[in-house]
Amino acid sequence: MNIITKLFNIQYPIIQGGMIWVSGYKLASAVSNAGGLGLIGAGSMYPEVLREHIQKCKKATSKPFGVNVPMLYPNIEEIMNIIIDEGVKIVFTSAGNPKTWTAFLKEKGITVVHVVSSSAFALKAQNAGVDAVVVEGFEAGGHNGRDETTTLTLIPMVKEKITIPVIAAGGIGSGRGMLAAMALGADGVQVGSRFAASIESSAHDHFKQTIVATEEGGTQLTLKELAPVRLIKNKFFNDVQSLYDNNGSKEDLVALLGRARAKKGMFEGDLIEGELEIGQIAGLIHDIKSAEQIVKEMIAEFKEAKEALINMDF
Repeated sequence: MNIITKLFNIQYPIIQGGMIWVSGYKLASAVSNAGGLGLIGAGSMYPEVLREHIQKCKKATSKPFGVNVPMLYPNIEEIMNIIIDEGVKIVFTSAGNPKTWTAFLKEKGITVVHVVSSSAFALKAQNAGVDAVVVEGFEAGGHNGRDETTTLTLIPMVKEKITIPVIAAGGIGSGRGMLAAMALGADGVQVGSRFAASIESSAHDHFKQTIVATEEGGTQLTLKELAPVRLIKNKFFNDVQSLYDNNGSKEDLVALLGRARAKKGMFEGDLIEGELEIGQIAGLIHDIKSAEQIVKEMIAEFKEAKEALINMDF
C-alpha cells in the first residue's frame, strides 16, 4: 500500500482520467472493479445525466470511484449538490481556482484532488487544502497547460515545492511509463488516452479506431488563445491551422470552433469536422482492450520493468 492507494482505498495507484465524452459510469466502474480509481467525467454531462451515471456506477461497483468536475462548468453549484446528495466521496477538480470549492467539499467529508499544469498552481492547490494534486504535462490530450512543460520535468519540479501526494498525468499509458513517473517522485498516475481506447469507454467506435491508428506526430497542441487543447490532426485541425496561417483573429477561431465540436468528434464519431482530443501516447496505443486488461497489463509491466531495473548492473 502506498500513499495514493491508502488515500482512495484502492488496490493500485492508477487513476482513470475523467475525460469528457469518454468517461461514463461503464468505464469508471470497470476501472474501479479492476483495482484502480475510476472517475466519471462531469464536464460533458448535464446535471441530471451526471446523477444518472453516479447512480448506475454505484450499482456497477462496490469499490471507490469519483467524479471529475471542470470548475468552469455553468451549472457548477447544481453539480456539486448532486455529488453530495449521491454520497460521492472523491472529487477531482480542474479548470478553475481550487479555493472556490475545496473547503466546501472537505466539510462534507469528501477527498479533493486538483489538476494542475505547473508547480505554482500545485502550490496554490496545496494552500487551498486539497488532499493531492494531478500534475499534467503537455503530452496529455484534451485541455492543457499553456507553458508546454513536459511530464518528465514537471513531476520533480512540483515535488520540490509541495508536500501533499502527487499524481502524474500526460504521456502515461503503460507500466513502464508508470514506473518512470514514480521514479521521478510521483505517488501514482492518472491515465486518460489508454482508457479512451477501451471497450467500456463511451467514445464512439470511429474515434477509438482513430486513436489506434494515430502515429507519432499525429497530435498537436493548438487553440492557445481560447483554451489550449491537444488534437488529432484531421480536417477541423487543418482548418484551425489555416486560420493561423492567414492571421485569423481570436473571434475567427471562436466562430470556427462553434459549439459541440468535441461531442461531434469523440461521442458522435465525426472524424472530419469533429474535435478529436487525445494525448501523444496515442502513438503507442495499438488495440482496444477492456479496462480490466489495461490495468492488469500495466501492473504486470510495471513489476517486470521494476525488477529489471533492480537487477541492472552498472
